[in-house]
Amino acid sequence: MDPLTTPSAPPFGFPVPGNRWDLAGPPAPDLRVSVVVCHYEQPAELARTLAALGEQTRPPDEVVVTDDGSAVAPSVPAGVRLVRQEDRGFRAAAARNLGVAASTGDVVVLLDADTTPEPGFVEAMVDLPARVPEALVVGRRRHADLSGDGRVLPEPAWLASAYDETRDLLDADHASHRFVISAVLACTRWWWDLLGGCDETFTSYGGEDWELAARSWLAGGVLAHRRDAVAWHDGPDAAGRAADPSVKRAETVGVADRVGLPRTAWRGLLRGPADVVVTLPAGLDDGAVLATVDSLLAAVPTARVRLSSPHRALVGDDPRVLDLDAPLDGARLHLALTTGALGSAEAWRTALSSLDGSATDGAGRRDLGVGELVDLRLARRAGRWSHPHLCPPHPDPERSLTPWDPGRHSLEAWLGGWAP
Repeated sequence: MDPLTTPSAPPFGFPVPGNRWDLAGPPAPDLRVSVVVCHYEQPAELARTLAALGEQTRPPDEVVVTDDGSAVAPSVPAGVRLVRQEDRGFRAAAARNLGVAASTGDVVVLLDADTTPEPGFVEAMVDLPARVPEALVVGRRRHADLSGDGRVLPEPAWLASAYDETRDLLDADHASHRFVISAVLACTRWWWDLLGGCDETFTSYGGEDWELAARSWLAGGVLAHRRDAVAWHDGPDAAGRAADPSVKRAETVGVADRVGLPRTAWRGLLRGPADVVVTLPAGLDDGAVLATVDSLLAAVPTARVRLSSPHRALVGDDPRVLDLDAPLDGARLHLALTTGALGSAEAWRTALSSLDGSATDGAGRRDLGVGELVDLRLARRAGRWSHPHLCPPHPDPERSLTPWDPGRHSLEAWLGGWAP
């Protein structure tokens, strides 16, 4: 099943438009909270974090420690559950899945063993998921030398700036998944299960949090940052530690191969999921199909096109050409053409970017004159809640593309350059 499109009625709450978590309703009562702490070979840090969890203003209903194959099983206090997986290298994504699977709460809070929460951390983290079941909330990870003199270390400037500029992700867009870190993360267990948890094919440091956040966003989720949910990481941010450049490169490639969203996806290579999928109707004539597909892919080389079987054979062997009923997994935008379409690179890009503000203004559909462009994120949310108004039409049509006119257009005119 595709977690982006599988029907699953939310367990409580009311939907919000766009990413407007500030419009959330009251919290659902009596929700149980589980904190899952991911650990590997850090017993002192783990003990400090578990002690801090015992001092929360909103005590968790359960704490699960998930160990990624430490040589010696960590010691945990009475009432804390320990689950372990064998040591097969860095498998934080799998360890987090193991820990969440062992939990029983309605809301799940993820922490790393070396990231110690302030007393109000859990209370702040669970506030929004208790009101918006599709919310993915990232806390504020600060840095200090907790094992040494306790001095405060710098926060990542790019991350702090991103939270300021987006008003704590209230103004999140299709690239804001890059501002989510799994060391301080919370969501409902329903949402976690619907998404399928972390991608366990990540087997080196980093990337699984961005991919999870991207998947959440595409499924119609809400992103939020709680700057009052503070947890202290023991030591500097990764950018402040000496590292092999190949590690960061592997992380970047791993995300690009799994996420089609802007600012992390490949920009030219035909790798990873498509950001944009265009569907052509089966009844178009051959010239219109060839010219439309050529026009589109010349302008947006990473797009994918869905065609009928005869049209696929006509276009030829191209990895960007899909079956007419191919799933839209991982795609952000879908353009369902009703006719052939021609346009310059600028015209196609203008048309396909005409919903880029949908994350904040809530418009989910737009008439392009040649078909309807749909923001799949909002369409998925509207379908889940059975509320079409969550994916409303844009009030103004966009007419940058030229509809195919068999009376004046032909394939040779398109290729020869004398057709628009």
